[in-house]
Amino acid sequence: MEGIPLVLANTALFVALGVVVAALLIPAIWVISVYNGLRRSQVRAKNAFSQIDVQLKRRFELIPNLVETVKGYMQHERSTLEAVIAARAQAAGALGAAQGAMLGVSAITNLANASTALDGALGRLMGLVEAYPELKANQNALQLQEELASTENRIAFARQAYNDSVMRLNEQIVVFPASIVARTFGIGEMGLFEADAAARAAVAVKF
Repeated sequence: MEGIPLVLANTALFVALGVVVAALLIPAIWVISVYNGLRRSQVRAKNAFSQIDVQLKRRFELIPNLVETVKGYMQHERSTLEAVIAARAQAAGALGAAQGAMLGVSAITNLANASTALDGALGRLMGLVEAYPELKANQNALQLQEELASTENRIAFARQAYNDSVMRLNEQIVVFPASIVARTFGIGEMGLFEADAAARAAVAVKF
């Protein structure tokens, strides 16, 4: 009978220790789970952006070849050709800046705006090409135009996949209490690959 109080005391001690361990362990497991989920979403978004990166760089490689091919026929369109080259350089610089900024909101918006400006410059060039029958029969020019169009389609698909991944990540980051974990470990929102209204309006202008 004398041992019963000791057993009860030991039991109570073990129960108390179990409660303490659970109180520490459960939040730790939750933090780890949320952190891992955020990191997985971040990795998916970065992987999706890598496809945009590949296609943008392919586009940057094709543009000088196209300009070199058409410039002999378009001596009076120098300003348009120079605008394309300048827009390409700006977009290439914005791509490097976006990667350096870890795909942050501002950097990705700048990249999207620069890409939209390049779309506009290329669109004006392609419109002028239609006015030159010799160019329309130039096989090299035709092939480059087809490759650019195909690349732009792949960029569009890659952009959609990237934006979907980023939206999922950003939704996780802003929802409480996961937002606390994100802030604690420095997991920030990533930018959507979407041009702002001013950039889109500029491309819509007719020349």
